Amino acid sequence: MKAKSVQANCPQCGHSMHLLLDYSLGDQDYYEDCSNCCHPMRISLHVDEVNKKLVYKIGADDEQYY
Repeated sequence: MKAKSVQANCPQCGHSMHLLLDYSLGDQDYYEDCSNCCHPMRISLHVDEVNKKLVYKIGADDEQYY
């Protein structure tokens, strides 16, 4: 298993937490609930094979479009 432990803040409540990002399956887009406020956080992973880096983004995914 390829995994990386990262420090992240919930985009809703700002709670600081550790997340274990499993990137063994390559690029991923999934939701995980905040352990403090239980709101969903959208986690997007991109594995940059050329530069051997993991790029991740954590967002609230609650933007409204009119």
